[in-house]
Amino acid sequence: MNPLDRAPLAGPGPLLLAPDAVLLPEGPADGYAVLVEDGTFRAVGPAAELAAARPGLDPVRLPGHLLMPGFVDAHHHLTQSFGAALAFGEPSEIFRRVWVPLEGALDEESAHTAAKLACYEALRGGFTTVADAGTRAGVDVEVVASAARDAGVRCVLGLVCNDADREPGSGPAVLDEAEKHLARYAGDPLVHPSLAVSIPEAATESTLRATARLAAEAGAVVQIHVNEHLAGVERSLLRHGLRPLEHLHRVGALGPQLLAAHATMLTPRELSLLAATGTAVSYNPVASAWKGNAVAAATDMTERGVRVGLGTDGTRGDGFRLAEAAEFAQRLAYGLTTGDSSCGAGWTWLEHATRGGADAVGLGARTGTVEPGRAADFLLVDVATPELALSWDLPWELVRRGNRDQITAVFVAGRLRMWHGRPTDWDGDGLVRRATELARAAVGAARVERAHPTSTEARARQERTVIL
Repeated sequence: MNPLDRAPLAGPGPLLLAPDAVLLPEGPADGYAVLVEDGTFRAVGPAAELAAARPGLDPVRLPGHLLMPGFVDAHHHLTQSFGAALAFGEPSEIFRRVWVPLEGALDEESAHTAAKLACYEALRGGFTTVADAGTRAGVDVEVVASAARDAGVRCVLGLVCNDADREPGSGPAVLDEAEKHLARYAGDPLVHPSLAVSIPEAATESTLRATARLAAEAGAVVQIHVNEHLAGVERSLLRHGLRPLEHLHRVGALGPQLLAAHATMLTPRELSLLAATGTAVSYNPVASAWKGNAVAAATDMTERGVRVGLGTDGTRGDGFRLAEAAEFAQRLAYGLTTGDSSCGAGWTWLEHATRGGADAVGLGARTGTVEPGRAADFLLVDVATPELALSWDLPWELVRRGNRDQITAVFVAGRLRMWHGRPTDWDGDGLVRRATELARAAVGAARVERAHPTSTEARARQERTVIL
């Protein structure tokens, strides 16, 4: 058990934290401290200087620990947490067969519980911010917002603005809902409004243009799944004569306000469009491995100056494993074929997982780094473990050998939210028990269509197969 006492960290007053090192944008700084007050970093600098500046404040010594920014999950679906392994082994475009029916079976309690469960897992994995791409559950989005607040995570909350399948002329009503959503959460300390379109073909051209304008005016983002699956690319070519990203460009929807989720199948021209328009991408490497068609060319995007964050797509909530998957997927998909032994190096993926992710989801001025004026969203990581103690290059070690078991504490807006993987002010075990009950009922009621059996069933079938 880690010897640190959480009591001095849990109080409402200012905190002067003195770990062994602080992870700054330029790299780890030994002997640094941070002053946390009113939910923000008030000062960051050498520990002796900060202690001298606040003589009445006792420093909280954190031996063997690194203080680093919290991870930002740039693409999540919070109300899909009941699905878990339902999508394992399935072919692509599972949203039509799994997620739409599952979310459609949720009521208010189950949607809230599913979202809070996802937030719990995210916090345990070091994510202090999650971007939810909009629920398909037939509930008010405040249900999801409430779950995020209850859990204590920062949430970029999407409102789905699909109108292609609605009654003709429904666009104005959709946009009215979008404006109300942006205004509803404008001053919320933890919930930040966002608009969302499931895929480009799910919205009319006028709505794609209008949501881009509304988001840009509000300083928010529009989240859209773009160029994720071959089938979607081909449908767009047949319908518009353009690939999905090219179609978005033609209608005026690209720009700094757009967060393109996945973007796994891009031509060189489309990469250039991203860079030229300032469009951001959520690179979701675990999703590519589990159910996608390809791996996004994130190293190439980085080289071209494209804004890139990392997203889980609801696969698993572990920030360190996500950063490792980001580097690992690039190496397998691109590095091995070109002899690139670095593939961006460790700092690139830490950057995309923290500051880059915050920028991609529209919160670059609020969170993502440890510096004065930013929200105090951070982690205390035990670097005295066997995996990290003998480090010669800490950013690389965090990417390659870090895991959520090494996270001692998670802070969001200056408040201690997780201590050794457990919530500090609510019942995590009780939530898991209730989620288990509700998930059985929801999955049983949903008309989920699976192409692949469970692992146990698949093994039994294989053993029954007679090889002639």
